[in-house]
Amino acid sequence: MHVTPPTFEHHREPLGIGESAPRLSWRTVTDTPDWHQAARQVEITAADGTVLADTGRVESTESVLVPWPGPQLGSRSRVGVRVRVWGEDEPSPWSEHAYAETGLLDAADWTARPITPDLDTSTDEPLPVALLRRDFTLSGSVASARLYITAYGVYAADINGEHVGDEVMAPGWTSYQHRLRYQTFDVTPLLRTGENVIGALLGEGWYTGRLGFHGGRRGIYGEHRALLAQLEIAYADGTTQTVRTDEHWRTTTGPVLRSEIYDGEAYDARRERPGWSAPGHEVSGWTEVRELPPAGAELVAPTGPPVRRTQTVASVEIITTPSGKTVVDFGQNLVGRLRIRVSGPAGHEITLRHAEVLEHGELSTRPLRFAAATDTYVLRGEGERVETYEPHFTFHGFRYAELENWPGPLDLADVEAVVLHTDMARTGWFECSDPLVNRLHENVVQGMRGNFLDVPTDCPQRDERMGWTGDIQVFAPTATFLHDCSGMLTGWLRDLAAEQLARPDGVPPLVVPDVLPAAFQDAGAQAVWADVAVLLPWTLYQRFGDLEVLRTQYPSMRAWVDATIRLTAEGDGLWRQDFQLGDWLDPQAPPDRPGDARTDGDLVANAYVIHSAEVLAEAAERLVAAGQLDGKEDAVRFRAHAQAVRERFADRFVTPDGRLSSDTQTAYALALAFGLLPTERQRRGAAERLAQIVRRASFRIATGFTGTPLICDALCAAGEPQLAYRMLLERDCPSWLYPVTMGATTVWERWDSMLPDGTVNPGEMTSFNHYALGAVADWLHRTVAGLAAAGPGWRRLRIAPVPGGDLTWAKAAHETPYGRAEAGWRIEGDVIVVEALVPANTHAEVQLPDGSAPFEVGSGRHTFRRPYAAPAWPPTAIGYP
Repeated sequence: MHVTPPTFEHHREPLGIGESAPRLSWRTVTDTPDWHQAARQVEITAADGTVLADTGRVESTESVLVPWPGPQLGSRSRVGVRVRVWGEDEPSPWSEHAYAETGLLDAADWTARPITPDLDTSTDEPLPVALLRRDFTLSGSVASARLYITAYGVYAADINGEHVGDEVMAPGWTSYQHRLRYQTFDVTPLLRTGENVIGALLGEGWYTGRLGFHGGRRGIYGEHRALLAQLEIAYADGTTQTVRTDEHWRTTTGPVLRSEIYDGEAYDARRERPGWSAPGHEVSGWTEVRELPPAGAELVAPTGPPVRRTQTVASVEIITTPSGKTVVDFGQNLVGRLRIRVSGPAGHEITLRHAEVLEHGELSTRPLRFAAATDTYVLRGEGERVETYEPHFTFHGFRYAELENWPGPLDLADVEAVVLHTDMARTGWFECSDPLVNRLHENVVQGMRGNFLDVPTDCPQRDERMGWTGDIQVFAPTATFLHDCSGMLTGWLRDLAAEQLARPDGVPPLVVPDVLPAAFQDAGAQAVWADVAVLLPWTLYQRFGDLEVLRTQYPSMRAWVDATIRLTAEGDGLWRQDFQLGDWLDPQAPPDRPGDARTDGDLVANAYVIHSAEVLAEAAERLVAAGQLDGKEDAVRFRAHAQAVRERFADRFVTPDGRLSSDTQTAYALALAFGLLPTERQRRGAAERLAQIVRRASFRIATGFTGTPLICDALCAAGEPQLAYRMLLERDCPSWLYPVTMGATTVWERWDSMLPDGTVNPGEMTSFNHYALGAVADWLHRTVAGLAAAGPGWRRLRIAPVPGGDLTWAKAAHETPYGRAEAGWRIEGDVIVVEALVPANTHAEVQLPDGSAPFEVGSGRHTFRRPYAAPAWPPTAIGYP
């Protein structure tokens, strides 16, 4: 038995954390079956080895997000922590030490001032990337040095000609008017006695760059880019020195003529300044910077990992298109940029264009709308010497790249794709006997990676790339299984709360950070999208066991449900509104009217009113029980609200025999999944009607953003799991597998983003990388493989596979906060074998497919063999309605 080194909050790299009392988590690895922690001991030491706290033996079963047992930490505090635990008898050995260091926890810690290279206030045209530098002298041996740095825009820092860190697009995108994230780096190895230089590239990024569709706007957050940096140096003799951004810095421009998120980068290698961030560089032509007032936003430490280069993908084919153009295929739709290796004469310009698909053999750029997604590179020309180029402050969504004006023959090795996304740890896997379903699941994984680039975006390629709230609301259960996105989404929710609570109506914006024009607010609050304020914190609590996220987000959660109380009071006890996004992208909606859903928007909105109010009531009760919320009044009020709307919902939208006013897959999925049908007669009638309309649709999907995450669960609740499987395995359009049969490597925005003849959907809004419709993967994990959390944070598991279709096996695995969990099944003749791995310090409820009563098991590996008769397959359709 051994204990893993503890982790701090949700940090994988706890340098520069923002918590003064970080909670601790650890795992116990043991072969002892049914092992449970009985007690723990935590020891905290200072950087010099002094013991700050030793809890001694504490009787406790808790090992995830355990409250900090030591003194509160101040800014720049470095501590080591180790843990040991007891089971029934002897203690474990001590874990290895884990170390954490706080950042700058108080605004007064910042003595640096923002500096800008921009003297002209015009932001109508793209700006070249600025070079900034500061010379300084060190008088002795350096014991340690930390760089605290951020920007209005995006930056990349150097010290003495060496890159600082491996982050990309730092500091990332937050609601800059409210919160500005900074990073902390240990730069001790980069410094030396004598002359030193700190430098930075500064681009526009999301701060002053163009954002928004249909041309968008520039300078949404401000007119000037700026750098804010504070280098704190501790000498071996105990003295200190600080180098900060101030009027002593100098600036110029270099080879990056522009670097924009939507439109790409222009780079002229002839304008490079070798050694610009190292001592001895000639700076006589550099100009002064200008100080700006201190940042008005709160400076915050990261809660999750940064964006990084996570993978390189080799090109797999060079294509000559019918028009004679050269296109490189990478075999996978991805998000990132190209890295090229090229040689040629000085001044020779290469153009790199990006797109997700080919249409009639040519690069399809129409879906990009107003995003040029084009990089250009002008060679500096050094004979036969190979020049390597990768853009700096842009990213593209693409599988194909068109290379124009390449000098000489092109080899596959000359071009590779660099994948960028938030560097989340992979935590979830699924596999089954059907290769198309496996490809579907892999498409979900790839789509999530590409769209989790600092914020959870809708798409990564066109002139949008925004944090649409409805998309992540429906996808969060899948996302939190596949990757540890707890820290990233916790930070994003704080931006959501800041944006929402700054609005007088308490309604969350449609996108976070909110960069939509004010006219979007005129359409009114939007159900499903606004419900992210309640349902995403609840999902994070359920998946990671983090009650703190409920406490922190509670004002935001309450503000939205209070808004629904007002909205229902303005109607007849129901929320009535002329327009709802509703079941967005119903497959029957015309290409140019994606909101024309078959399901009544009022029905969708009120179903979500009930669901969010009930979830918030449950959250309030959990907070009261934990002593983090006073009184039960909120829970009582929200349950009463849910019940009142439930009664009006049943009266207005449901007949006595369970028919819904919208006779659609989505309407019945909502009613069954959210428990909106008060009588057994209505539940039975709704279940029968849903099965009927699914059969009449020949098992083709008829749901959009709202119904898709729920339809398979609703069919299972209706006692029709084989119909869910039949829908899953359908290959004709619209279906989950249709894009797979068309060669998709990510999930599409529309069910028919590409038509069967290979043409792109004529609608203006056609992405080939949109994760929302991939929310079905959550059902694959929980039901097909049978692996689910039965309690917050996976302290209790549910192993309950539901075999079906023509699958002969399926399995899933998840790295829970307690360790790896697995569940799976396989059919061996007339026997089904179910296998499970339950991590230490947890237990599981097991429900086997033979219909026997559920039972409990402890940690360890388990194998169950039962007689099994496969259900009749396939189900039959009954024709179109």
